[in-house]
Amino acid sequence: MGAWVSGLLGGADSAAAAAAAAAGPAAVGLGDLPELCAAQVMLRLDPPEICRLARLNHAFRGAAGADFVWEAKLPENYRYLMEFVGTGEEGRRRRRRAGKKEIYARLSKPVPFGDGQKEFWLDKSKGMICMALSSKALVITGIVDRRYWQHMPTSESRFQSVAYLQQIWWFEVVGEVDFCFPVGTYSLYFRVHLGKFYRRFGRRHCSSEHVHGWNKKPVRFQLSTSDGQQALSQCYLEEPGSWVLYHAGDFVASKPDQLMKLKFSMAQIDCTHTKGGLCVDSVLIYPKGKGFQHGRVVRSRR
Repeated sequence: MGAWVSGLLGGADSAAAAAAAAAGPAAVGLGDLPELCAAQVMLRLDPPEICRLARLNHAFRGAAGADFVWEAKLPENYRYLMEFVGTGEEGRRRRRRAGKKEIYARLSKPVPFGDGQKEFWLDKSKGMICMALSSKALVITGIVDRRYWQHMPTSESRFQSVAYLQQIWWFEVVGEVDFCFPVGTYSLYFRVHLGKFYRRFGRRHCSSEHVHGWNKKPVRFQLSTSDGQQALSQCYLEEPGSWVLYHAGDFVASKPDQLMKLKFSMAQIDCTHTKGGLCVDSVLIYPKGKGFQHGRVVRSRR
């Protein structure tokens, strides 16, 4: 610090003052930033950026744990979402004790519900949620008849199982979910795969033996919500050997404190021909515009 500090301290001897003067002003860095100011900076960052910044120094590390920083990143109905975490009295006690950073971290991981056949998690960049529903959570025509369908275990599904169609005349997959969605616009997709895939000697193979009928008539996708939103589209199923996300439609959630019922389906019910060789993995609900690593996205014709 400069020589003027000695005047403020009064009791410092002249030698110490002279030495301080010779040393010149001390450097001021990010470590000298008040913790409250650091927290205000973090309010303007995305959660992944907050975590990286917290590694810089003590001030940012302390600010990164502030409740008001993380509450601003949580959806406004985060208390409703936390009701799915843990069960019984012990679960309630943990939720009451949890800080906002801990709540954010828990919601960022998959939270199962619906007998474990559905799960949601927080999207870290948008503050909205993502959701997945397994094939076992859907109503599939003929699923109990092994002449038509079979459940196939696989590591290529987040639920470790897909429904494989060998052959059928009436193809229809229907699902619904009741949920309080955080405010935002969401897109709904069916994740499907033409061909039966398997691994041999560590390599992935795909058999197209049963793939037929999908090029004769398009598959119709429908989506409706309890507040009157509707979407209808259709397209042909293509690209054997790859996972494809077929876009069924978008919906807007504007009331995070009210349950919204979603109904959705994909169907090809022209009984003039059979169709088969299709794996149905799941239904995915994501914030609109989010990028994917689960497969190619196909936006159907309205």
